[in-house]
Amino acid sequence: MQFRQQALAKLQSPEELDLPVRFARPQGWLVLSVTVIAMAAASVWAVTGSVASTVSAPAILTYGQGSYVLQSPVAGQVTAVLAKEGERLPAGSPVLKVRTEQGDTVVRTLDAGRITALAASVGQIIGTGANVAAVEKVARANAALYATVYVPAENAAGIPAHASVDLTVQSVPSQEYGVLHGEVKSVDRSAQSAQRIAAFLGDSQLGEQFTEKGRPVAVTVELEKSSTTESGYEWSSADGPPFRLTSMTPATGSIRLADRRPVDWLLP
Repeated sequence: MQFRQQALAKLQSPEELDLPVRFARPQGWLVLSVTVIAMAAASVWAVTGSVASTVSAPAILTYGQGSYVLQSPVAGQVTAVLAKEGERLPAGSPVLKVRTEQGDTVVRTLDAGRITALAASVGQIIGTGANVAAVEKVARANAALYATVYVPAENAAGIPAHASVDLTVQSVPSQEYGVLHGEVKSVDRSAQSAQRIAAFLGDSQLGEQFTEKGRPVAVTVELEKSSTTESGYEWSSADGPPFRLTSMTPATGSIRLADRRPVDWLLP
């Protein structure tokens, strides 16, 4: 009862009603102002700014025209191998000589191209339709190289036309010579099966390798040319490697995706 009377007396006493009340210290106002300004700046940047991103995927250097598997039209014994791996041949060039019951038959290229693999040797017995060579199509001797990058299908939609590409070539030490520069020429929007990749590259193992994590999308990259480098293409270093590039060389492509506003990452 005594405490209640003291509390009532305190409420009825006006002696402290005119004391000023301090709502916040100056330091608190400063912190609040900085926080509001920072949040406002972040909001503006989220709407008007942009964020660059890239996607990396396995790639291979080719002449961009595909390959074909040369098959023997007859059954018999291989008596001569008339071509070498890496050799460029015109259409109709002899590749193998096969001895049959009717006599010798020469297996010839169907289209002009480069022999990337020979699957037959002298003395081997082959059947009709046996794969004897893989030939990469090359229309002319000075044909330019391209890179085919096998990008995960979920990233294909974000690749803009003429996007810049950096290629780390497996046979070129990147720490010494840098990376190869290129530009997206086309994006095949349909997912590639292992069989389709194998048919294009003339190598079933590559078809299996590039589809290990799902069916990818093929992105064709045009390499930027240079008249001052030995390879004939532009590198991040001044001179690039002191040798020319060859087709069917593995690489890794880093493709710049379309820029996105930060707010887009928050929207469904």
